[in-house]
Amino acid sequence: MKKRILALFLSVSMAAALIVGCADGKKTSDATVSTASEAKDMTFVIVPKCVHAWFDEVNKGAKKQADLLAKQLGVEVKVDYRAPEAAEVDAQNSTLEQAATTEPTAILLDPVDYDGSKDIIEEIQGRGIPIILFDAPSPENSGLTSVGNDFSEQAVIAVELLVEKMGTKGKVAVMQGAPTAPNHAERYQAHLDALAKYPDIEVIDGGIDNDNVETAQSQAAAVLAANPDLTGYLNCDASGAGVAAAIEEKGMEKQVTFVAMDNLIEILNYVKTGTITATSSSLPQEQGMYAVLMAYQASLGMPLPASVDIGIGRITSENIDEWIESVSGQ
Repeated sequence: MKKRILALFLSVSMAAALIVGCADGKKTSDATVSTASEAKDMTFVIVPKCVHAWFDEVNKGAKKQADLLAKQLGVEVKVDYRAPEAAEVDAQNSTLEQAATTEPTAILLDPVDYDGSKDIIEEIQGRGIPIILFDAPSPENSGLTSVGNDFSEQAVIAVELLVEKMGTKGKVAVMQGAPTAPNHAERYQAHLDALAKYPDIEVIDGGIDNDNVETAQSQAAAVLAANPDLTGYLNCDASGAGVAAAIEEKGMEKQVTFVAMDNLIEILNYVKTGTITATSSSLPQEQGMYAVLMAYQASLGMPLPASVDIGIGRITSENIDEWIESVSGQ
């Protein structure tokens, strides 16, 4: 795992170095790239779904990449992090509008509801401000670049990890995140599709946490109380610490196999104690790094891919110490 993380950091460094190399007067496609000496100070605004520790990790990764660009280009590169209090489309649209008035170099966005934000996104793009998506798929015909991973694959990995420990019989609750969020919705449906392959597993509603750890805890507590025979739990976002806390409150650690999402330190600590059996991670730190890199390229007018897949972390008791060490050091 350490080698994978190191490779990601090196690839970002190499990519940024190549950009600076291109800045020596060469042309990429039809876009003329300014020389490094003509580079200007830059500001990248991050607009996540809401206030959440997962997005704090994205912000950390974004700042690492910004610092690298600043060092290589000899300019000031800022990351302006603007998180709405709750995962609500109106709140996020308001944040987007406010961010656009600052005329940033680019905006990095994890949409709560793409359709609900489409008009404001297109308006901002019309003003010449690039938008890069992260932790969300690129909507068809949107022309937007997305940094993330295969969300369906991530959910399938979670189900595989669940079945490895729980077996192919039992009762499993699946908790939704923010239902309108495309990545959460894709994971949720993929969970259901993967579980459908096991006819002896009963699937029940695990609640909706709307990207909030406290809500996840209260929802899980209610599900556990109503289903004392529950044997498994899955969730669709990085609020697994709430589910784990509810499992411990009910004293059901040995009965309920819980496979979570992502690599926040509180989630990793629950994997270490065994309350969370395993977790599949979308690597938020790396998402922040690559989103800034794509945003910088977009600001130069360079053609970008529709998606940048940074991979999925598979975290179990076997490699948990390495992951804790890696995340704690970032």
